[in-house]
Amino acid sequence: NWWEPAIGHRPIDEIEPFELLAVLRRQEAKDLLETARRTRAFASRVFRYAVATARAKHDPAALLVGAIASPQPKHHAAIIEPQRVGQLMRAMDGYWGSPLTRLALLLSPHVFLRPGELRQAEWCEFDFDAKVWRIPARRKKERREHVLPLSRQAIDILMEARALSGSGPFVFPAQGKPGRTLSENTINGALRRLGFTGDEMTAHGFRATASTLLNESGLWHPDAIERALAHADADIIRGIYNRSRYWDERVEMGQWW
Repeated sequence: NWWEPAIGHRPIDEIEPFELLAVLRRQEAKDLLETARRTRAFASRVFRYAVATARAKHDPAALLVGAIASPQPKHHAAIIEPQRVGQLMRAMDGYWGSPLTRLALLLSPHVFLRPGELRQAEWCEFDFDAKVWRIPARRKKERREHVLPLSRQAIDILMEARALSGSGPFVFPAQGKPGRTLSENTINGALRRLGFTGDEMTAHGFRATASTLLNESGLWHPDAIERALAHADADIIRGIYNRSRYWDERVEMGQWW
């Protein structure tokens, strides 16, 4: 745990901001900026609970907002040249590793999702009669439900997966651990084994590939593409309107893609 052995042995009501800052500084020195950000946020939740339950009088982590460097937006490498995308798809089809890893890899370009959203998929989220996947708000970065249409190819991939994992809750369970999903590095690892470097293609890059080529095609309304990617709309009313307005186009676009 992040607090051991630095401050884990100390009474929580005696911990001062400078002690917690020392922990964060060590992470910052290792360039673990996102880890440091999450550590401070998690610590703050612990201290707030301690205050609420009369175990402490203040939250020292709250005073450290902005005290360490902020992580820079991460670039997710993606292949966007059509010919090279074709080479990628053919290589993925010939993946020789775990069958469920192969299916997760094959499904990735079809659904425009973040890797974590895909690998944590649960069978209860799918309506195969309606050909839709409803991802609950608790699993979305935007904290709202995302409904996406499923192409024929996506359904075929999911049917293969169901034959392997349909008896459990997860579409892509970890091998030998049905209560857990594939790890966050599984798809990236598969891409590396296929010969695609981290500077060339990533699991998250499938979203950029789709966004770039769908926009360049000129066939689809930009708002329909944004809705397919589940990008947040600053105007809430406009966002609700667009989710309804572009559904039919998204169905057609998903099958075309």
